[in-house]
Amino acid sequence: MTYILIFISAVFVNNIVLSQFLGVYPILGFSKRIDMVPGMTGAVAFILTISTIITYIIQKTVLIPYHVQFLQTIIYVFTIASLVTLTDRVLKRVSSSLYQTLGVYLPLITTNCVILGVAILVARKDLNLMESVVFAISTSVGFGLALVIFAGIRDQLSLVKLPKSMEGIPVALITAGLLAMAFMGFAGLVK
Repeated sequence: MTYILIFISAVFVNNIVLSQFLGVYPILGFSKRIDMVPGMTGAVAFILTISTIITYIIQKTVLIPYHVQFLQTIIYVFTIASLVTLTDRVLKRVSSSLYQTLGVYLPLITTNCVILGVAILVARKDLNLMESVVFAISTSVGFGLALVIFAGIRDQLSLVKLPKSMEGIPVALITAGLLAMAFMGFAGLVK
């Protein structure tokens, strides 16, 4: 039951993009083309899950026992950047087709604050390893859901005649705000 609550909370109630406003740049940047959504979501899910496991292990075996939690952000950033670089190189050598699919998104994930945000949230919530993995996967699903919804809305907005001053980023930000308000309807569903 705990895992189901974590899933519902991460996808709907505390959606990483629409409730916590982490990872807004990919939503604004990649939502123009709906065909890019699965690749970006898959790459984020892969890196997010692996980095959550690694940062969890670092937190429990190094930072807490040696009382150096103040180094958490620096160590997490370095770990995530190293993981993305390593994944990029391994994919390039092992599977060129998978590299063609995910490789485009990997450099962008290095600067995606969703990855760092989830690692820090896992440490703050003091989840166990399995709960951390479920939280990471659920957050990826929530990120993908926000990306799909936003891409669909932006696709429909491209068919509408907007005032010149509202085209592009202004209408995207207003849309993001309206989506965030819509997702507030899930508040209180799960604590």
